[in-house]
Amino acid sequence: MNGYILRTEKKKEQILRTAFDLLCTYGAKKMSIAEVAKKANVSPVTIYNYFESKDQLIRSTLFFIMENRIAVYEAILSQDIPFHEKMKKIMIDQEETEENIQVNLLQSHLDDVVIKTYIEEFYQTKTLPFFTKLVKEGKKEGCIHSGISLESILFYIHMFKEALAKPGFFAQTNPSMLRDLDHLLYYGLIGTPNRKTIT
Repeated sequence: MNGYILRTEKKKEQILRTAFDLLCTYGAKKMSIAEVAKKANVSPVTIYNYFESKDQLIRSTLFFIMENRIAVYEAILSQDIPFHEKMKKIMIDQEETEENIQVNLLQSHLDDVVIKTYIEEFYQTKTLPFFTKLVKEGKKEGCIHSGISLESILFYIHMFKEALAKPGFFAQTNPSMLRDLDHLLYYGLIGTPNRKTIT
């Protein structure tokens, strides 16, 4: 990648991250291209050259955040660390959870067929395959009971994610409770670290 392309990609990323922050602060209707340009230290013309319209910028911002998050998950899965630690990093991550809260909130306020179609496609082609791979690895290592179905495990994970995504959860939860939740996530109500499977 030559210098010009690299600078262009960095500028695009800067615009997208700025747009995400402003979307979370003001919402889609109140966010303006002028404000994004000012905060990102670029001209409004530059933004329009990259994204054509405000609607396209909003779509691109959500897509960027989602793609970035799944890339982080993939990097965690490839790390040479115990499966339990991978699960902990993926499930109990304050920064990621707060980011997901904002993404979900934005999605609920955007009646955009393109966005809804993309999210569904993203789930089918990226999210579901990732968690399928995660569960497969957990079963292979004996960390997840081989008899539990993928559907049940995904539902279990989703329940935890939903609970952690409640506004203010991490600010109101003490470290001891977070450790307990980590234990519950991985070992269940009656499991112990000496047992090799989720029960």
